[in-house]
Amino acid sequence: MKKFLFFLFFLIYSFNSSAHIAHYNKFNKIEMEILKDGKVIGYNYYFFKRDSDKTTVTNQLKFTVKLFGATIFEVEGYGEEKYIKDQLISYISKTRQNKKNKYVKLKFNEQSNEYDIEGSSYKGEASTKNVIGNWWNHKILQSNSQISPISGSIKKQVITFVGKEKIELYGKYYDVEHFKLTSKDMSLPEDKRLDFDIWFNKKNSLILKVSYSRMGNWEYRVKNFE
Repeated sequence: MKKFLFFLFFLIYSFNSSAHIAHYNKFNKIEMEILKDGKVIGYNYYFFKRDSDKTTVTNQLKFTVKLFGATIFEVEGYGEEKYIKDQLISYISKTRQNKKNKYVKLKFNEQSNEYDIEGSSYKGEASTKNVIGNWWNHKILQSNSQISPISGSIKKQVITFVGKEKIELYGKYYDVEHFKLTSKDMSLPEDKRLDFDIWFNKKNSLILKVSYSRMGNWEYRVKNFE
């Protein structure tokens, strides 16, 4: 069952433009479907709220894996990121993974210029070079480590540029850049090692699709954004 642990993702790549909150001023909502073995099993939604130079991004996540009609794995969570201009000032999340509760409470410490984290997997400080590992923010494509949005743990990763491609999603075609993500520490157990394919659309500053294999083939796909 541990092999069904839920992972969110992250990478390192340099673009001509840096990751600014202003890039997302045009978005009110980003909707992603979660698929396993070609079947829709859940969703990952992001909502944007703005007040002057303050931006709040809320995240709703839910998926259920069933076998012969019985639920064998289920995740449901909620998160909230708050920014002043480009600076993350706080992040909170609560996630129910099967019957286990996981959480993150993060605050920006102005005196130390670090993040103070209290999470179900990590408690301590973290560099502001880390980014919350949620899919709405393309800054995850410019950081060499990320903070788990579910447990607060810090993960390091590397990325390989595969090439430019054209993909079709829900009857629409997009020009994308395809990346391969792997764990920096390859000595990790296989069921905890990162191994993902990511497709990024620079025009809209969106990660449009993520796929990986773990007890089946998984995909996150952007179905709608507005």
